[in-house]
Amino acid sequence: MDNTKARTLKNTQEQNTVAAARIKQIQSQLDTAPRTGKLKDKVCIITGVGSLLGIGRAAALTFAHEGARHLYLLDFDPTNLPDLKSTIEKKYPDVKVTTLQADAADEKAISGLCEQALREEGRLDVFFANAGWASKDSLQDTSVETYMKSMRINALSCFLAVKYGSAAMQKTNASRGKHASRGSIIMTASTAGLRSGAGSVDYSASKAAVNSMAKNSACQLQRTDIRVNSICPGLIETGMTDFVFEFARQRGTTGKIGQLNPLGRYGVAQEIANAALFLASGE
Repeated sequence: MDNTKARTLKNTQEQNTVAAARIKQIQSQLDTAPRTGKLKDKVCIITGVGSLLGIGRAAALTFAHEGARHLYLLDFDPTNLPDLKSTIEKKYPDVKVTTLQADAADEKAISGLCEQALREEGRLDVFFANAGWASKDSLQDTSVETYMKSMRINALSCFLAVKYGSAAMQKTNASRGKHASRGSIIMTASTAGLRSGAGSVDYSASKAAVNSMAKNSACQLQRTDIRVNSICPGLIETGMTDFVFEFARQRGTTGKIGQLNPLGRYGVAQEIANAALFLASGE
């Protein structure tokens, strides 16, 4: 090996070491970070919380850390809901937790959950529409059923969150400290909804719809003090993208994952949860 190749290899190894340390630091930040009360007294709904590596679970823990009054947590797969509920209640006993096994694209389930929040807490402050699904099919292999599944899970779920979440956020209840219309709706979109080459055709189309929905909903909800935003993650290590990481592990190329990103690494769920926290808070 010549000197140039040796230096390149050494630099790559050093960069991978730094990236791994940074990721570990981010993933463990809630263990040492002070509770600053950014979401004190906020009533929040989060969908898509079931994955152990997922953005929804990270957001639920982050929202609890920052003092949310009551978290309503929904996922289609109930497997990990009991663990999430017990984890939050054990670490943050001041936070109420309600879990629900339901489809985020089910109108009755979403409207009912918003009504439940109003009935039990008298207010709704935050709706983080995070539920999502990704196909892996090429254009020619994508069926109509797959396309519509992407649109239903990724886009329709966000439409329902905006429609019913904003209606609940406009309700006032002076006895619960809600004197005026106010709230924050956050939707998980994707860089695939902004540019080509970041996802399948159906997935990209559904995420582009989410970005468009955020813009148009914010316009329609003007003067209600309800904010609507979408977050567009790049490559994040979650249950949905696990196949990418598993493939790299099998090939021994884990260190190359995310090298095309400006930071030279992939992202983790906690980073997106931090962005959602900012948008959910009064900051």
